[in-house]
Amino acid sequence: MKRSLLLIMAAAFISSAEAALAQAPIVIKFSHVVAPDTPKGKGALKFKELAETYTGGRVSVEVYPNSSLYKDKEEIEALQLGSVQMLAPATAKFAPLGVKEFEALDLPWLFKDEATYAAAMKGPIGKYLFKKLEAKGLTGLGYWDNGFYLASSNRPLIEPSDFQGLKIRISGSKVADRYYREVGAVPQIMAFSEVYQALQTGVVDGCENTASNYLTQKFHEVQKHITTSYHEHLQYAVIVNSKFWAGLPADIRAQLEKAMDEATDYTNSIAKKENDDALAELKASAKSTFHDLSDAQRARWAQAMRPTYRWAVGRVGQEVIDLIFTELKLNSN
Repeated sequence: MKRSLLLIMAAAFISSAEAALAQAPIVIKFSHVVAPDTPKGKGALKFKELAETYTGGRVSVEVYPNSSLYKDKEEIEALQLGSVQMLAPATAKFAPLGVKEFEALDLPWLFKDEATYAAAMKGPIGKYLFKKLEAKGLTGLGYWDNGFYLASSNRPLIEPSDFQGLKIRISGSKVADRYYREVGAVPQIMAFSEVYQALQTGVVDGCENTASNYLTQKFHEVQKHITTSYHEHLQYAVIVNSKFWAGLPADIRAQLEKAMDEATDYTNSIAKKENDDALAELKASAKSTFHDLSDAQRARWAQAMRPTYRWAVGRVGQEVIDLIFTELKLNSN
């Protein structure tokens, strides 16, 4: 009888443990490198809110902003290894994986406005690029907008020749490397978390980024001049570990897809206003002198950087270039 009682108690304990385990939420670690009060930072928090609501607490999303978990050079490997489950890297970060086609999005003066960008990423271009990630064990869930780049240094950047000899921080794109070399600059690849100190100490002379990132990272405090050039667009690809994603219960995955779709719409809806507000705040701080390019000056920048398009065919491939030119109705001459 004593033995039977022990067996019953053991079975009850195991059943209780299994029930507790079954009720434990699925944890999604979402790592990114920017501040919480940027479009991407707010998008990640919106996804957390919606994911936890729609799954009734069966999923817990842990958001790690500002490179607090991984730097941008480390995070994709961490995702592939399963150390994190979700990221939203700039699309320029995929080339080291062997998916160089994403760098086509870094071509200068590619998107004429936000509407053109949005249509491209919802259409064949966005789908084509996400398909390229599948062989790397990654699944694309959405593209998040963060607007157009400003350019800065400690001297005015008005004409293409003003870049001559400047060390400019870039995120890693070989296309960006090329267009800066076309205007005589010396591009420097550097982790986002290291940029402020590098600007402060003169390791680099300047950088490019969106207004919201200039403000939240305080780049304007260590740059005397900022040009509202809008020469390149910054977008993020929200990606998840494919094995993890496929292993989720179908109902959970559907709820997370709904949460991601809504978080994507939210992020993209606030990006322009966030950058407009940030630009106004940057100007009001009076820590940097701002320069707005005339149409003629903008055209000279575009002309000086134009050879990058011919060079890029050998880097990203003719297929993606043709797709982009067709979808955006660009002149190939």
